Amino acid sequence: MNYSEFLKMIPEAFLVLALLIVFVADFCLAKTKVKGYTMQFLTIGMLVVTAAATLLLAQPESAFGGLYVTSEAVNVMKVILAAGTVIVCIMAQPWIQKSAMKLEGEFYMLIISTLLGMFVMMSSGNFLLFFLGLEMASVPLACMVAFDRHRKESAEGAAKYILVATFSSGVMLFGISFIYAATGTLYFDDVAQRISAEPLSIMGLVFFFSGLGFKISLVPFHFWTADTYQGAPTPVTGYLSVISKGAAAITLCIILMKVFQPMVEYWDYMLYIVIVLSITVANLFAIRQSELKRFMAFSSISQAGYIMLAVVGNDQLGVAALTYYVLVYIVANMAVFTVINVVEHNPSVQNIPSSQRTLMSAYNGFYQTNPKLSFLMTLALFSLAGIPPFAGMFSKFFVFMAGVQNGDPWAYFVVFIALVNTVVSLYYYLLIVKAMYITKTDSPLPTFQSDANTKVALAVCTVGIALFGIVSCIYEWIAAAGI
Repeated sequence: MNYSEFLKMIPEAFLVLALLIVFVADFCLAKTKVKGYTMQFLTIGMLVVTAAATLLLAQPESAFGGLYVTSEAVNVMKVILAAGTVIVCIMAQPWIQKSAMKLEGEFYMLIISTLLGMFVMMSSGNFLLFFLGLEMASVPLACMVAFDRHRKESAEGAAKYILVATFSSGVMLFGISFIYAATGTLYFDDVAQRISAEPLSIMGLVFFFSGLGFKISLVPFHFWTADTYQGAPTPVTGYLSVISKGAAAITLCIILMKVFQPMVEYWDYMLYIVIVLSITVANLFAIRQSELKRFMAFSSISQAGYIMLAVVGNDQLGVAALTYYVLVYIVANMAVFTVINVVEHNPSVQNIPSSQRTLMSAYNGFYQTNPKLSFLMTLALFSLAGIPPFAGMFSKFFVFMAGVQNGDPWAYFVVFIALVNTVVSLYYYLLIVKAMYITKTDSPLPTFQSDANTKVALAVCTVGIALFGIVSCIYEWIAAAGI
């Protein structure tokens, strides 16, 4: 083995270095008063360095005989996910400081570990390395969901997540074994050359897609999502909804387009069904929710359907649309979760039972006492709904364009259903806006001052919501990356 090939794994190498630095710092600062903010500063700093190194130094590479393969599109997504993780680390600090556990080091090490697994998964050129990266991401995520061990909901959410993750991994391995039996190899390039639409390969494709569908929480593989999102700490819920989903979506996109390209007529129609179900079922269930984290869980399932709509086009435009959609989705969704997090953990609302702070009814009259937070949350919800001129409108436009790119009449029908569901999603997002601005209450949430971390996270997200849709160089940078 030529160990110099490890130097081609620049993003992963910097994350390993970040993990070691955070581990040593956690050990050295164990009994100091500055541990929390020092750990946050180190983690954010290393994530920024990782993103910068990936942007400036990483090149399309192949290492270890094709086991590790990366491209410009994958590197762009790594930069976006690292930036999204920075937002999560910023908004998580108030919750960590409030928590009685004082496990800052463990939290940041887990978040770096799961991001490392996602990077490995996205750059895999072999089903074995892909599965290794997937598990490297899933196991720390389960620990993060269960991080608030004093809440039974957190443990319950983690139990459901790990059980579903175990089941989906087994289904996926079953599918990979079928693919290996049909082609005699696990390398993506070799599988693409040898695979054909025979029953064994089709079953392998279905099982593989089902396993990864659990990770993206596509219907009908979504049953774990609402309970896990509700039980997990709010920063972890935000991380699950955007970073984890984005990594799994780009990986599925690349594997379908490259490995299963000879079977495109089969997985195209499978995607049509899953997309229509995901968008429609999630929207209908979201209307019925009264708890905001469950509400955002069904919103994320619907958004996953829109994300996968970009894959239907089966070309470079689809990859660019998917990546751009994930970028916009990160800033809009994290803005919503940042507001939920500051309301849930602000000292001014400690007289309200914790189980009621995330209810939609708790936001009745929110604009009267906290107009700035209400306004920023409204902008984020409008972006998620796709209302112009916010960035969410442009991201939906690009996935719709990618969806009809191949000219298939069924693709036009799926895009039409997605357009109709956009109106439905606007209705349930406006339910929150109505609660904040219109619904009257005698006891609204008290006026409170947001902490510095919340202000920074909301500022970054709001700038992204306002500018990503009108600054064309962002999309051009993504589109130039190719597949």
